[in-house]
Formats: sequence, C-alpha cells, structure tokens
Amino acid sequence: MIPALAMRMVRETDPRLLWKLSYNFGYKGMRSVQRFKKRLKRGEHFPPFLYISIINSCNLRCQGCWVKVDGPRHMIDAAAMRRVIGDAKREGNSYFGILGGEPFMHPELLQILGEHPDCYFQIFTNGQLITDEIARELRRLGNATPLISIEGTAQVSDERRGQLRVLDRTLVGLENCRRHRLIVGVATSVCKTNIDDLVSEDWLRSLIARGVHYAWYHTYRPVGENASPDLALTPEQVLHVRRFVVRMRTKLPMALVDAYWDDRGQALCPMATGISHHINPWGDIEPCPIIQFATDSIHDSRDLFDVMQSSAFIRDFRETAAQTTRGCIVLERPDLVRALVLKHNAPDTTRRADGAGLTELEAMRSRHSQHSPGNEVPEEHWAYRFAKKHWFFGFGAYS
Repeated sequence: MIPALAMRMVRETDPRLLWKLSYNFGYKGMRSVQRFKKRLKRGEHFPPFLYISIINSCNLRCQGCWVKVDGPRHMIDAAAMRRVIGDAKREGNSYFGILGGEPFMHPELLQILGEHPDCYFQIFTNGQLITDEIARELRRLGNATPLISIEGTAQVSDERRGQLRVLDRTLVGLENCRRHRLIVGVATSVCKTNIDDLVSEDWLRSLIARGVHYAWYHTYRPVGENASPDLALTPEQVLHVRRFVVRMRTKLPMALVDAYWDDRGQALCPMATGISHHINPWGDIEPCPIIQFATDSIHDSRDLFDVMQSSAFIRDFRETAAQTTRGCIVLERPDLVRALVLKHNAPDTTRRADGAGLTELEAMRSRHSQHSPGNEVPEEHWAYRFAKKHWFFGFGAYS
C-alpha cells in the first residue's frame, strides 16, 4: 500500500510540504537516529526525538488526562524553545513532538514553527482551534503536521472529553487542514468505549475520505488525578489493536504509527530505549509524559545535552524500566516508580497539591501493558519491518 499512499500524498498535499516532510523528518530523522546509535557506543544518552508540552491549558476536559489543564496557565515561551531546539539540533535532532494542554492555545506557536524551518514538528491537538487562517499559515510554514485526536463517535467524544459537540468542532478543524492541503493525522487513545467504533477498517476508510494521511493508535493508560481505570483495555484487547494495525498496514493507503512494538512484534518502551523523553510546560525534563516527576530542567544554564547526560534520575528510570519489563513500568510496576521518585527525591511536576503524585502512585494497582510474551505480532509489511529494524527498536536496552 506504500505506492498507493505515495500517490495520495502527491495528489492531496502541497509539494512543498512533501519536500519538508521527506527532508526534515525523513532524511534528517534517520540521520538523527544514526547519531543516537553512535552516542550509545560512547556511553552517551541524548534522545533523537523530544516531546515538548509547551502549554498546560486546554479547552477540553478529557477523561484520564494527566495534565493539570484547569490550573494557572504556564508555557514555554519562544525564547526558551529557541534554546532547547538549538541545543538539540547540535546533536543532530530535527523532529519535535509538540504537546499540551492544547498547543494551539500557545500565543507563540506559529512563531516557534517559523523560527525553525530546518526542523519538523508534529502537533498533538484536538483540532478545534485550527481555523481556516491557522491552516493557511501552517501551509505557508510547511514544517508541521497536525495530529488531531478523535476519541470516538459523537456521543463517546462528548463523554470522553467533557464538552458538547466535540466531534463536530474537531472535524471542522480537520476539514480546514484538508482544504489547505496539509499533511494531517488522527490519533486515538483506544479504550473500552471506543475500541469497537474506531479500531475498524470502515473508520480508517472514512478518515482517508476526509484527507487523513496517517493514524496513530495509543492504548489508554489510566494515570493522573482522574485516571478512569474502568476504561483500560484488557490484555486481549491490546493484542487485538496490535493485530489490527499490522493487518491494515498491508491493506490501506494510509500510514499507521505505533511507538510500542519493534519489527518482530516485541514490546518496547521509548523511554527505556532512550529514544525519547518529555519536557513539560514548566521546563521540567521527565522520563516520559506520564511520569510527572523530575530533578532536571531546561532552565539549567548548561547545554541540554549536558543536563540530560548527567541526570541520574533519568538514567535510573531508563535502566530500571529496561531491566523490569519491555512494557510500561508505570502500569506494571507503580511501586518501582514510587521507589525511584523517593530515591532521587524528585519533586512532583504536576504543580498540584503537595504529595498528590505520590498518593496516586500508591493507589495504582499493577496492570497489564503492551508486553505480552509469547503473543508477539511481527510486522508483515516490508517497509515497516525495515524502518523499525533500523530506526525504531530496542537499541540494546533489553540485552
């Protein structure tokens, strides 16, 4: 289906955007992973992909969101982003995931994109603030792809996201992206209330008809102050999602993204492999977005490489996770997460009431994650198999 997807991209998107994707994300992204591999051989750890939550505010109130979206607004400004991105570019990085809250609530988002034309940005958004004017500017800039979250049918979306007519407003943003020939994706946090509706070929075909070029299925992780553990998938449902994604990759003219399995179908954790870490709206450097504790900050006067390389907290998390499971240490062993936090005296980075994060960890029970030994589902399509084998796999973390 790769040739069919390529033809879709040529017909439906701006050629300039395709060039930016191919060079800034494709070629330079592969090069950044190669540099990451060389660093590992020297015993140096700096992730080739950084995920940055630039603002904590959001216009929705989603079930299971781990961000304190209704507190005082805080954000990473353009000047701080300039320094972070500059430090990362010196290590060969070119791709940055932009999260929130809702990134389009950040008043300097488009300025940030415009200041770094040699990078590529994936913007994790609910899509409701992508107006016709914003979509037009994204096309002019050319170096960003909106990844729009859709969490279910109209009724389920309203239940999951705490507002009315959520899906309708999101689809307006998606249509603005299509009209301006943007490269656009749709993300879904798969849970018990949306798995039947959205993990289906009909749903993906409907997205293709709306001009969507890639989809990203996450499995729901019950964390945060409103964890909603009743929404979490069973082990059988997690395997169903994995099999579905692998099968659809061979069938539909659409890219399907996942970050939690390698080419052989073995589970992995991007944090444990060292391929990505997270920066929150206060500038705290966290092992991953759902581990909201940190001992280090981007506001340190040192280069970001030196800060991450010297972080005993991040190193301990990375190594402990890899030695414990190929899945998610937060879901499987919250007791170990708590022990690491206490060992390093890591502050709670949620900025909620004192001790709230630790209290939530103590209340969490061990549950299944994507790691299911003996039930591996290898990649069937050669292109995904090749890409994962060379640029997104274990990197020796589990050896």
